[in-house]
Amino acid sequence: MLAAGLLARNARVRGLSVKPWVKTSLAPGSRVVTDYFEANGLDEDLAALGFNNVGYGCTTCIGNSGPLPEEIESAIDDAGLIVGSVISGNRNFEGRVHQKVKASYLASPPLVVAYALAGSLNVDLTTEAIGIGSDGTPVMLSDIWPSDEQLSAAVANITPEMFRERYSTVMQEPRWDSIPSEASPLYPWQDDSTYIRLPSFFQGLSKEAQPIQPISGAKVLLKLGDSITTDHISPAGAFPADGPAGKWLIERGVMQGDFNSFGSRRGNHEIMMRGTFANVRVRNQMAPGTEGGYALDHNSGEVTSVFEAAMNSDTPMVVLAGSQYGTGSSRDWAAKGTYLLGVKAVIATSFERIHRSNLVGMGVLPLTFKDGQDADSLGLDGTESFDIPVTDDVQALQEISIMAHKSDGSMVNFTADIRLDTPVEVDYYRNGGILHTVLRKLAQ
Repeated sequence: MLAAGLLARNARVRGLSVKPWVKTSLAPGSRVVTDYFEANGLDEDLAALGFNNVGYGCTTCIGNSGPLPEEIESAIDDAGLIVGSVISGNRNFEGRVHQKVKASYLASPPLVVAYALAGSLNVDLTTEAIGIGSDGTPVMLSDIWPSDEQLSAAVANITPEMFRERYSTVMQEPRWDSIPSEASPLYPWQDDSTYIRLPSFFQGLSKEAQPIQPISGAKVLLKLGDSITTDHISPAGAFPADGPAGKWLIERGVMQGDFNSFGSRRGNHEIMMRGTFANVRVRNQMAPGTEGGYALDHNSGEVTSVFEAAMNSDTPMVVLAGSQYGTGSSRDWAAKGTYLLGVKAVIATSFERIHRSNLVGMGVLPLTFKDGQDADSLGLDGTESFDIPVTDDVQALQEISIMAHKSDGSMVNFTADIRLDTPVEVDYYRNGGILHTVLRKLAQ
């Protein structure tokens, strides 16, 4: 971070500035960073280039840095541009920084500043000028890169007392403390809250687990390719007003400027389920020609949002997927949202370890095709209805014969592996998930 500030200072000295089409933000992980910026006067240099502090922690990297200028968004839409971001966070998933920003690259903090100065990703910073200085001469990245001497001098201004002072009051936040609250043994749910609502996972939960029932007549909600991440599955950043989640908020009087983000509203299942599979880069083969949260309504034959297609279905749902399904963040809502959409099983070529476990934890059955097989090789286009004869005597890693009924009356029979990998996971699945299992054990 100090190197980023020093590079900004050196750039100012040479008369460089950030290009007008670049959106900038600064979000340190700790307030102490602000202190050692100020101790070196680097806060002024960063702010002069547009790197103003927008907050601390998860902001830009999860879509919380605010909207793009309207003219920029219009240019992206009108020209069908694929624009990119450069961030120093640890997630570079498509559409995460902003719904309109489909490409994202990770770099060190000083390189983030450097690319903002260059204004383009199509530049070789080792051989091409980063810009033209105030004296009219080209400026290379090497010309403004902080020297060891500059870094050492800046580091010398950082003291242990900065950390002691900041963290001595870390649990004191007047804004949090001013929020009205009441003492009660149970959380006082507010039915009209758009942030925190009583989850529906346990509605109708019986004291004893019911026998496992076969999955019959299931329709395909999504047919997906390889490398679907939890960012594709689960909402993370900002969301548009014309999507199901945005419409839900508008119907309840929430203005678009107050939408906030999926992350801030993750205590509201109504929001989260409406954003599941709604990432801008999701390509559902059941809705060809679309990108971003569309699905086929099997009842009407029309393409609509994933949420609406799921809610309009009178059958269980399944997801067909390729390899490495569920890579990325170990995001619990990727499994919770899938469950709330009525998906009973995910049949994939392979799973990422944690997401597979999370699916089991929500009572969704993970299945893998046999080696060398996938949906396409078996001739499955997603229009079929699936019978998955899982029963109460299911065993860990058991093989199961699945029947896919086509509309012309023909049938595709194939064998899959049940990815309940341990007897404990079998128990979770029998109870409808890990949360149900725990509650039933507590009630004993």
